[in-house]
Amino acid sequence: MKISVSGTYSSGKTSTVMALSHYTGVPRSLARTIREIMPEALPGVKLVDVTPAQFLQLTMRRHTGRAVQEALLGDNFISDGSSLQEWLYGEGRLRYGMNPNATAAGGSGPATTTEEMAFFGKAVEQYGMAFKQHVKATYDAYVHLRHELPITADGHRPMNNEFRTTIDEMLLTTLDELQIPYHVVSGSMAQRLETIAGIFGWTPVMSVAEAIELARQEYGRQDFRMEYERAPAGA
Repeated sequence: MKISVSGTYSSGKTSTVMALSHYTGVPRSLARTIREIMPEALPGVKLVDVTPAQFLQLTMRRHTGRAVQEALLGDNFISDGSSLQEWLYGEGRLRYGMNPNATAAGGSGPATTTEEMAFFGKAVEQYGMAFKQHVKATYDAYVHLRHELPITADGHRPMNNEFRTTIDEMLLTTLDELQIPYHVVSGSMAQRLETIAGIFGWTPVMSVAEAIELARQEYGRQDFRMEYERAPAGA
């Protein structure tokens, strides 16, 4: 089966996917993060400062990276998110500004013109049409994680709960529209793993505790430097 684990930022999505892959033996998608993509796409630029045009480039790069990884994994994998979230993060910026962190605090994001944002909106809409078709043709089901955890203040994620809630609601509405079955899961990491494995009839290949510990180690090996602190790949 091809499963996407969805959820907005700070929902524990990545760590859940890592642990679930260890727990079940089902391979997981390894699409690159925006932090990894930005140094080669926009060297030295911060995510909070990207223009509408630059955001569209990042969206395209993230989607194509996902699609390649999905194709390499064949018909059996767990994906950390999906291209729907790339589209929805664009939709969210139409509502909350290019830097949702700034608007949550009563400030303003990168300077944009009305004409620029109007075109951005049309482009995001077209991206959404393509990404919906891709998702509909790719995944058998979704697991959606409730955002029960506070937003991680790492300087990268927008500290905007309204933005996060809006994305959450729009994603579930879109899955209903696409008639893709989904299961909303909550609870501790152990509860999540046991619940998800039960939903899909996956037989565990190790204990919950072992899977969580392996995921903790794997998650800790990630490069958490900010996007503008990294050198472009191959530099």
